[in-house]
Amino acid sequence: MRPADRGELDSLYFDYSVFPFRRAPELDGSEVCHPVIIAGAGPVGLIAALALAQQGIASVVLERKNTVNDGSRAICVSRYSFETLQQLGAVAPFLAKGLGWTKGRCYYRDQLIYRLEMPHSEHERFLPMYNIQQQFIEQYLIDKAAAYPDLIDLRWQSAVLDVHNESDGVALSIGTPEGDYTLRGQYLLAADGARSTVRELLGLRLQGDNLPGNYVIADVRMLHDFPTERRSFFESSGNPDATVLVHRQPDNIWRVDWQILPQDDPQEAVREETVRKRVQAILEMIGHSGEWELEWWSIYTANTLCLEDYRHGRVFFIGDSAHIVPIFGVRGLNNGIADAVNAAWKLAYVLKGCAADTLLDSYSPERRGATLDVFRNAGKSSRFMTPPTRGYALMRKAVLELALTEEFTRPFADPRQVQPYTYQQSLLTTADVDGALFNAGPAPGAALLNHRLGEDDYLLDHIGTGFTVLHFSDQNALSEDIANLFAALREFDPQLEILRINVTPYDGSEDGRVLVGTAGNIRAGYDGVDGSLYLVRPDRHVAGRWKSADAGQVIAAMQRVLGGA
Repeated sequence: MRPADRGELDSLYFDYSVFPFRRAPELDGSEVCHPVIIAGAGPVGLIAALALAQQGIASVVLERKNTVNDGSRAICVSRYSFETLQQLGAVAPFLAKGLGWTKGRCYYRDQLIYRLEMPHSEHERFLPMYNIQQQFIEQYLIDKAAAYPDLIDLRWQSAVLDVHNESDGVALSIGTPEGDYTLRGQYLLAADGARSTVRELLGLRLQGDNLPGNYVIADVRMLHDFPTERRSFFESSGNPDATVLVHRQPDNIWRVDWQILPQDDPQEAVREETVRKRVQAILEMIGHSGEWELEWWSIYTANTLCLEDYRHGRVFFIGDSAHIVPIFGVRGLNNGIADAVNAAWKLAYVLKGCAADTLLDSYSPERRGATLDVFRNAGKSSRFMTPPTRGYALMRKAVLELALTEEFTRPFADPRQVQPYTYQQSLLTTADVDGALFNAGPAPGAALLNHRLGEDDYLLDHIGTGFTVLHFSDQNALSEDIANLFAALREFDPQLEILRINVTPYDGSEDGRVLVGTAGNIRAGYDGVDGSLYLVRPDRHVAGRWKSADAGQVIAAMQRVLGGA
């Protein structure tokens, strides 16, 4: 929604591009079967297209609109997602525009009760969280997609009308301003959002809980000098008996979220006059007495819903088409980005013949497992932010009252932030038989930890687009067994990146890249000793680790991931 005196594409801070319709070859009789079709050009669909393009896989991206989404929508992008953007070569504009933050404040009855400090160390390139409006997210990804004209075919004003799941591919009916056509592909990624057309056409329904409580969200432009921190207000003067969240965004835009009570009428809550009155009360509460302008507003409900299976034949659901998660802890967009990368590398390896089809069977268990983990954590936050029963309401009241004087209760008021999921139970993950020998480092299934190697040099700067081996060595030459192991792993994946973490200079370029003088940082962080080895998947998750590498075990771990290829 926008103020009545402004047009649909008129914004206080963002210049909306209108993308022209380009006539599709299929309208003129082309019968090409594309490797991957992606329904939806939001952040998740575009990330999937970029991840596929980086692997050399072409895709067609369909979007029914002719521009990006309006309003700030998903604004908090996590460190893990920024690391993904770096791997895709797309992070620069996000860093230039985004506002990074590490802290937050919680208030009860306008009194500060808790200061949040998210974990952050000097070894990390990125901050734990960045605020940036979704319009910028989408525009920057569209700009990056333009760098792959032969691999990303972005088709605007192209609506999915029908989907047929076939044994060897998918067939879609596409509606355009110049007529309908049939589009064929080997696989379809449904990234078309919470109201997914693909999901509806296949007769699928999200399962789960509709949580109580509605929130109105609004973008406000004002000059307000509070630092970039998340602020949570409980039972404040700006919204008595309910919750308020305030976030700073780029270009002097502030995001204000407030809960409406169960007895409130949602339609009345989003009337412009009602929104303006509530925003004014909240701004007075935070001490802003200057002018302000209303940019955009909407309403959402904190639900925990997902599909029973994220894969249906040749169709894979990613992002909000697969799951709807509570906004608390900023998990929706970041979870969707992880979906996109997970699906993309697996499709790419199967399409290139580097992996058996069975690799695709791991997508739904891994990513649905991540969703259920989000439900567990976000559900706790949701029950505190919007108590579903009188019992929860009494519990929250007790916690907040105690927080005025008792330190131990204060962290309960913090909506826990998103963390990358660990695929510990995945069939692709080799059990951590040496786990008891490691005192640090990411366990099998966990995401890699970044480490500073120099002034502007980090571990993830050296990770390629395929599998990666981290091999710790005190030797000046490779043993025959390790040399043969590296050669065998390259037979599985020609993109394999070998990072030898040596304590002394070593001319071993033929054996992979050598990182020298990094013993303090990486060795401590990964607890690597001479002979230790980590095998890392293309999505930066550890497939297996060994305190002292055994070639047979490492090769078996690679086979476990890639199947019978």
